[in-house]
Amino acid sequence: MADQSNFPEKMELRSMDISAGNRVKLKQSFPSVFTETRNEKGDIVESIDFEKLKAELGKFSDVFESRRERYGMDWPNKKDAMRLIQQPSVGTLKPCREESVAFDVTENMFIEGDNLEVLKLLQKAYYGKVKVICIDPPYNTGKEFIYPDNFSETLDTYLEYAGQKGRWINSQDANSKENPRHHTKWMNMMYPRLYLARNLLRDDGVIFIHIDDNEVSNLRKLCDEIFGEENFLANVVWQRAFSPKNDAKYYSENHDFILIYGKNIDQFIPGRLERTDETNSRYSNPDNDPRGVWMSGDLTVKTYSEKYDYPIKTPSGREVNPAHGSCWRISKEKLQELINDNRIWFGVEGNNVPRLKRFLSEVQEGMVPTTLWLYQDVGHNQEGRQELKELFDDKGYFDGPKPVRLLSRILQISNAGVSRESSHAPDIILDFFAGSCTTAHAVLDLNKQDNGNRQFIMVQLPESCAPDSETFKAGYKTIADIGKERIRRVIKKIEAEQAAKGKEAAGQLPGMATEKPPALDLGFKVFKLDKSNFKIWDGADPDISEEKLARQLELFVEHIDPKSSPEDVLYELLLKAGFKLTEPVKKKQLAGKTVFSVADGALLIFLEDNITRELIDAVAEAEPIQFICLDRAFKGNDQLKANAVQTFEARNQGRDKTQQIVFRTV
Repeated sequence: MADQSNFPEKMELRSMDISAGNRVKLKQSFPSVFTETRNEKGDIVESIDFEKLKAELGKFSDVFESRRERYGMDWPNKKDAMRLIQQPSVGTLKPCREESVAFDVTENMFIEGDNLEVLKLLQKAYYGKVKVICIDPPYNTGKEFIYPDNFSETLDTYLEYAGQKGRWINSQDANSKENPRHHTKWMNMMYPRLYLARNLLRDDGVIFIHIDDNEVSNLRKLCDEIFGEENFLANVVWQRAFSPKNDAKYYSENHDFILIYGKNIDQFIPGRLERTDETNSRYSNPDNDPRGVWMSGDLTVKTYSEKYDYPIKTPSGREVNPAHGSCWRISKEKLQELINDNRIWFGVEGNNVPRLKRFLSEVQEGMVPTTLWLYQDVGHNQEGRQELKELFDDKGYFDGPKPVRLLSRILQISNAGVSRESSHAPDIILDFFAGSCTTAHAVLDLNKQDNGNRQFIMVQLPESCAPDSETFKAGYKTIADIGKERIRRVIKKIEAEQAAKGKEAAGQLPGMATEKPPALDLGFKVFKLDKSNFKIWDGADPDISEEKLARQLELFVEHIDPKSSPEDVLYELLLKAGFKLTEPVKKKQLAGKTVFSVADGALLIFLEDNITRELIDAVAEAEPIQFICLDRAFKGNDQLKANAVQTFEARNQGRDKTQQIVFRTV
C-alpha cells in the first residue's frame, strides 16, 4: 500500500469550521492554556485548561463563582442555536446564468436560498470583507412567517420546503403571539444569523437592522451580546408613516427602529450628510466679518472646573459669570486669544453673554446624522410602495418595501463607496433578508449618482407567493423572483438613462468635452443554494453494518453528481477554497490541458480525468496559491500522485508559508 503521507491534502467540502477558527484565535492570544489529554478511546487530543484561562484573565478567585446568577440574556434552546452555528454546511451555491445579467463581468450577486446556510457558505471567502450589512428581518408581529427553529433540520429539509409552493407562507408557520414560544422562536432564528453576519464584517464595518416595537428590546440585547455593547452606535427612529391610523386600538404607530452596531467602533468612520440650504441659512454676518457668515455657540459647559469659573467683562463694561454649577469651556488665556481674533460675539451692543463664532467656511464638510429620520428626508412606506409599482407597470407585487431614499441614507452614513477611478477594493453591501431588493436598487442608484463602485450581495429565501395572488399569476412564484426582476428593471432603467445622455452628448458642438466616466457595474450573478456537487462522506455512524458500509463505498466510487456541470463544480471549489464568487475566471492552456484560472492565476483548478506529469510541472511553474484537481484524474497511479506532492514541496522549499503552493484533490 502506498504511503498516504505522500498524498495531497484532501479538499474540505464543508463550510468553515467556526469553532475551530475560534480556537485558533484563542491559541494565538493564550497558547499556554492549551494542553494535551487522552479521550475515552485513549487517543491524545488537544484541550483547553479553563482554570489557566481564568488565571490569564486575572480571575484567580471569584467569590461569586459558585453562584448561578449571571448578567446576560438567556432563553430556551439558546444552546441549540449556538450549536447550530458550529454545524458546517455541506451545500453549495450553483450558478444560474439564465437568470443573471452580465454574469462574466459583474461583481454583484443575488443568492436564492436559506440565509443561514448561505451565511455559512460565505464564511471562508468573505470573512472580514463586508463593509455594510443592512437587513430587514421579520418583525415577529405574529402574522409573518418565522423560520423553523427545529434544530434537526438540514439542507435537505430546506430543499424539500423550497420545492413545495406555498409551504413557506402556510398559516400554520406564522408565529402567533399566543404561542408561548413566540419570542423564543424569533431569537433562535436571529441569533445564529447575526453571529455569522458579524464574522463577515470588516473591522470598520457596520450593520443596520430594521425592527419595530415587537422585538426591539430583545434585538438590542442580542446585538449587545454578539457585537458587544461597546460597539453600539445608535437606535434610529424612522418615521415610516405620516398620517395617523384612526382605527388603531391604542396608539397609531408611525415609526420603526434601525439599530446600528459597528464591528469595531474605534475603526468605524461615519459618513456625513450633505448640508442643506435650510441649514446654511442659519448662518449670518451681522458684524461684516471678512471670513464670511457664521453662527454663534454657547461658551459654557456643565462639567464644572474651578479653573474655568471666572468673570468676563463685556465691551460695554458689564461683568458676566457662568450660570451656577457650570463654567466656561476655555481658559482666560484662550478666551483673550479668541477675543483678539474677533471670534467672540458680545452682541450688537457689546453687552450680551459671550458666545463663540463658528464660521461656515471652517465647519467640517457635511453634517453629523441625527437619530430621528423624518419621512421628508428619507421617505416613507407609501413612497417605497410607489417606487416598486413604477418599476412593475403600476402593479403592487410586494408589501412594505422600504423607500430607496432610506437605504441611500444608510449607505451614506456608513461611509460605503469609493470612486471607480480608485484602486481601493470596492465596498461590499450585504442584505440577507433582501425581500424586494430595495438595498440593491439603492446601491445601483447611488453608484450612478456618484460614480461609485459599491457591490451588493442579496440573499433571499424562495418564499412562495400565495397561489391566488396577482403576483403569482403574473409569473413571480416567489419573493426571490420579485427581487431578481426588480434588479433587472433597475438596470434597464439606468441603461436607458445612460443611452439618452449619450445621444444628448453626441449632439454637442464640436470641441465640447465628451469624456466618459468609468462604466458602471450594471449586472448581477445569480446563485442558488443546493446540495453539494460531491457525495460527502459523513462517517457519523460508528456502528454501521458491514453491508451498509459496502453499499456506501459503492456509491462513493463516483462521488461527483452526474447532473452537475463543470461550472457547478468549479464554483463550489473556488468558494470552499476561500475565493469570492465574483473573482474573474478564465480558461488557460497548460501542457495541452484546459485549466480554470481564478483571480488571475491565484487558484488553478483542473476538472478533467487525465492529469499528466507535464501538467503538474506546468502548474508548479505557474506558481498559483492553490491547485485543485480531481482525485480520479490520477487513475489510481499512486506514484504519479506522490511525485506531484514532491514537485510542489520542492517548489515550496525556502519560501514563506504564505507564498507556498497548496495542492489539494477532491
